[in-house]
Amino acid sequence: MTGTKADGPDFASASLPRHLVRGAVGFGALVGSVALIPAVGPVSLALLPVGLLALRGCPMCWMVGLAQTVSRGRLERSCEDGQCRLTVAGQGREHGEPVASTP
Repeated sequence: MTGTKADGPDFASASLPRHLVRGAVGFGALVGSVALIPAVGPVSLALLPVGLLALRGCPMCWMVGLAQTVSRGRLERSCEDGQCRLTVAGQGREHGEPVASTP
């Protein structure tokens, strides 16, 4: 099997600034919903759905998407003879140890 497309889900955004804005809105709304409870009461909890929507329901998935967005187009995965390696895109040189071995 040779390829560069991951078999798992893709959490990346179209661009890094778009991903960072989505994170700022999402985490800001989550923190604001809790921090504003003393000032405005339980009404501030209305920000929770906004935060979860901006983060697509999963703050950890946003973090994974950040890593994917930053590395998109810079790293390639290639698997040959049961060994998968991470290479720098366009340069063909290896970057570190094998990523994973498939049985």
